Amino acid sequence: MQTTSTTRGIFWMAVTGLNFVAVTAIVKHVGSDVPAAQGAFLRYLLGLVFLIPMIRPIISAHLSRRQVKLFVWRGVVHTLAVILWFYAMARIPIAEVTAMNYLSPVYVTLGAALFLGEKLPLRRLIAVAVALLGAFIILRPGIKAVAPGHIAMLGTAVMFAVGYLLAKQLSGEVAPAVVVGMLSITVTIGLLPFALAVWVTPTIPQLGWLFLVACFATAGHYTMTMAFAAAPLTVTQPVTFLQLVWAVLLGALMFGEAVDVWVVIGGLVIMASVSFITWREAVARRAVTPSVSQTKG
Repeated sequence: MQTTSTTRGIFWMAVTGLNFVAVTAIVKHVGSDVPAAQGAFLRYLLGLVFLIPMIRPIISAHLSRRQVKLFVWRGVVHTLAVILWFYAMARIPIAEVTAMNYLSPVYVTLGAALFLGEKLPLRRLIAVAVALLGAFIILRPGIKAVAPGHIAMLGTAVMFAVGYLLAKQLSGEVAPAVVVGMLSITVTIGLLPFALAVWVTPTIPQLGWLFLVACFATAGHYTMTMAFAAAPLTVTQPVTFLQLVWAVLLGALMFGEAVDVWVVIGGLVIMASVSFITWREAVARRAVTPSVSQTKG
């Protein structure tokens, strides 16, 4: 029975990775034809159709002023993260975006220690240092040019981490549907002024592609939840590395991107660090560090 549950967890996490790689591929395909802020706004606007089942739980939650404030702040940081992610996707290879996204759980570990009073033992501090070394391997400043897209991804990882820490505070107070629904509402509103500032009239095909982004992103969060329900993080976390494998293959086969072995090595180093931190959290019976997929928009 345990083996079957573990297999289900691995399967659903693998499907989650495919969903999020599909999101990445479509955003890459749309490219810079639609400005980053506008593309992000349309993704969330078109995805509001999935918010309908969450309306009743949100109304029934009777959110306090403090909770509303936390949701607003989470919306602000997630808005900035999504804009930066869309910007990076149009400018640097898919594999580099995917590998650098693994940094978010590491920043969560640091943030939990700095702002939530979590302990940061030496072994976890070493794991954080190893992850940052992985980022250095990917960027290799002084050896290759660090593009604006790379800087955007560093900012994306930080913003997603801040958003997760805020969500962590709220998750113990309200239902998951409220957390997800409020994120969709606040980010859609937050993206609107940025989108209007750079607005270009989208074509019907572009709207169709961005609606597919919303569909795959929603499906990814659903299958990720199923994976977490079936198996512990120590089982599902290492499976997220497959996203990097698929991203490398996708970039090479569909977009003609060269396979950079240093990006793969750097991604492996970061993923090993994240997996170690996750394992230590499971041993300590704490759930501070999210999976990589949990930081996706």
